[in-house]
Amino acid sequence: MDIKEKQINNPLHGITLETILNRLVEKYGWAELGKRITIQCFINEPSIKSSLKFLRKTPWARKKVEELYLKSFA
Repeated sequence: MDIKEKQINNPLHGITLETILNRLVEKYGWAELGKRITIQCFINEPSIKSSLKFLRKTPWARKKVEELYLKSFA
């Protein structure tokens, strides 16, 4: 299976991490997002910029955000 075939089955294909985060913040707000995914960048002085920086460097946290996005919008 080549990479193109894998992407066809990927529901997040074409959606940026920034879009995912913005939609989650719109739906839940920072406080609720911090309760659902307990990471400091959602709890203490949250911002899109700092959260993206953390999520890009932290695969386990990014996975949790992507999973919540899929549960919320897919």
